[in-house]
Amino acid sequence: MSPSQIIVLATPVFLALIAIEFVVGLRRGRNTYRFDDALSSISLGMLSQASVVFVPLLKIGIYTAAFNSLSLVPDTGFWTTLPGWLLALLFYDFLYYWNHRLGHTAGVFWAAHVVHHQSQDYNLSTALRQPSSYPLLGWVFYLPMAVAGVPPLVFAVVTLIDLLYQFWIHTEHVGRLGRFDRWFASPSNHRVHHAVNHRYVDRNYGGILTLWDHLFGSFEPEDPREPCVYGTRSPLNSWDPLWANAEVYWALAKDSWHTKRWSDKLRVWLKPPGWRPADVAVAFPKPAFDITALRTYAPPIPHAVRVFAALQFVALLVGVAVFLWQADTAALPHNIAGFAVLLAGLWAVGALLQGRIGMGEVLLIECAALAMASAVTGWTAAHLVFKPLTMLIALGVVLLARRASATALRGAVWLLAALAASLAGDVFLMLEGLFIPGLAAFLLAHLAYIALFRQDMPWLPSRQAAWGVAAAGLGMFAVLWFGGLPPELRAPVAAYVLAIGLMTAQALGRASVQRDGPSVMVAVGAVCFMLSDALLAINRFVSPLPMSAFWVLGSYYAAQSLMVMGVLRSGAPRFTR
Repeated sequence: MSPSQIIVLATPVFLALIAIEFVVGLRRGRNTYRFDDALSSISLGMLSQASVVFVPLLKIGIYTAAFNSLSLVPDTGFWTTLPGWLLALLFYDFLYYWNHRLGHTAGVFWAAHVVHHQSQDYNLSTALRQPSSYPLLGWVFYLPMAVAGVPPLVFAVVTLIDLLYQFWIHTEHVGRLGRFDRWFASPSNHRVHHAVNHRYVDRNYGGILTLWDHLFGSFEPEDPREPCVYGTRSPLNSWDPLWANAEVYWALAKDSWHTKRWSDKLRVWLKPPGWRPADVAVAFPKPAFDITALRTYAPPIPHAVRVFAALQFVALLVGVAVFLWQADTAALPHNIAGFAVLLAGLWAVGALLQGRIGMGEVLLIECAALAMASAVTGWTAAHLVFKPLTMLIALGVVLLARRASATALRGAVWLLAALAASLAGDVFLMLEGLFIPGLAAFLLAHLAYIALFRQDMPWLPSRQAAWGVAAAGLGMFAVLWFGGLPPELRAPVAAYVLAIGLMTAQALGRASVQRDGPSVMVAVGAVCFMLSDALLAINRFVSPLPMSAFWVLGSYYAAQSLMVMGVLRSGAPRFTR
């Protein structure tokens, strides 16, 4: 049984314990759960476990290679005896302490570990809140075990034991435990670790044993006179799982880019969190940390959205379980496609809870991802459902938005026409021998988009964008011409390239004039549409592409989703019939 399958089997236990803690909190009048925060924490755990599928070599694989080539101790069978198992667990916990400690004292390691600390609540769901980037560097700390001759199987088992132990200590409903607190990681000790109070910050790193904290001067007992305040000193204030994993990396990259000294460009990544080069701190100042100024991030969530998000979350939880259970035996393209579906769904639910997108747009994103994945995996029956359903949902989203805001969306008739033509094109391209009708349908879709982007705009408002798109279009047509495009298709394809190029250039020019988020979304969508068509043509007429359905449909649905959402959010152009 693989580690991923063990996690799947353990998940119902985790969820049952979370439910018990929630009920206990309600009965005690000390509920420590919030709907959105708990969903965010568990979603990040789901994403972390799903991403581990692609990087097994970064821990177990590299460990095995190091064990085979660097082990200084012959395998006598000691490590599989009871004393050997206990010593291996002690060894692992010691190395975990230093891994964990460096995760708080070096920027690049904190960039991964910060995910676990972002929650402003402290409960069992927080234990599941794990980073997706941890495997990139975390494996380095455990190589001494390989050198000491600890077999990979023993290493994998003690890793799992150490990880599972730490689940129960993430609770506020277990108080001080006397002498146990002195020697072991406990709820009281770990509450201190998650706190941002000055006296508590960067303390109590032990995974199972607190002994290491006593030995190396990092222990701090919980003081009932100073309640723990949870979270980070730079609050995330987001339910976006991608941003949760990227926020500190992005901040470090910006500081490294802006500082002028080459030594500081490196030191940014190695210095403790919060350290900034002097020139960057002056040019881009940040307010000093003030614990009294911290506010709980809690955007309002309508009841209907809560119910919808809960249903989506349950579906995604089932999806992650299925994905993890079969991941070790599935083909890599299938795993990539499945992960993309889960990532899209988790991001969409987070964006919904923040009020960034609506329920219809969540369904659009998820259905698009399923249409792509069903094509990659060869699940024909599902693909025949999800591909046309995606554009039907897009049409429904626009119709509902038009009904709710008739003034702002009066010209959305062009958007509806573009989506209807795209739906026809999708259906034609799913059927044998209807490539030309499909091409014609998408040509009409591009013409409708051109009419939409032309509203209240001059033709090609950005000459640079127009010339850039023209060069890309001509280059693409040349590749097709010399790559095997049939002579009878050269004229239709040339007309098509002209239409999509004009659409893309108009969208880019519109964004250069309006300079707002929605117009940029539309422009990026147009570029994705052009990319999708280029990939489709290359795959069909020049050379088959690996995982062609993933790239072609992925960029196509990204294009349609971005353009729909961008247009619906745009205050300009002021649509007219």
